[in-house]
Amino acid sequence: MDDIIIARAIHILSVLFWIGGVAFVTLVVMPSIRGSTAPDDRLAAFHRIEGCFAPQARVWVVLAGASGFWMIHRAQMWDRFAYPQFWWMHAMIGLWAIFFAMLFLVEPLFLLRRMQNSSDPAKDFRRMERLHRILLLIAGVTVLGATAGSHGLF
Repeated sequence: MDDIIIARAIHILSVLFWIGGVAFVTLVVMPSIRGSTAPDDRLAAFHRIEGCFAPQARVWVVLAGASGFWMIHRAQMWDRFAYPQFWWMHAMIGLWAIFFAMLFLVEPLFLLRRMQNSSDPAKDFRRMERLHRILLLIAGVTVLGATAGSHGLF
């Protein structure tokens, strides 16, 4: 059972840095850029800062996914996905899948190229800021649900 305890510790640490990073970018970095940078330069300013965070986010997302999978597998919790009261497990996997796809597929293969050739960087920044807010809201609900659900509230 020590491996499950270690996996849980890795999982919580990974989620802390991953979602905490998303919160910092969404609630601090983007508003700061919006308030201090000309609209057409905001996207470039964001990419300069985000370039430091994205590699870290990839590590945290992989560790969260691997540790979460290990806990489900090792504790034989696959049957939980058949019950609605474990909706928060579906939410965790869904959120993880969205971020995994964004960080490893969409952003490097399509989004960066599209934004570099953007005809309206101000509009792209607004769209990206809105998407970050939506994802942060979903992440907050998921973390609340997972914390409450894993402690027996549902």
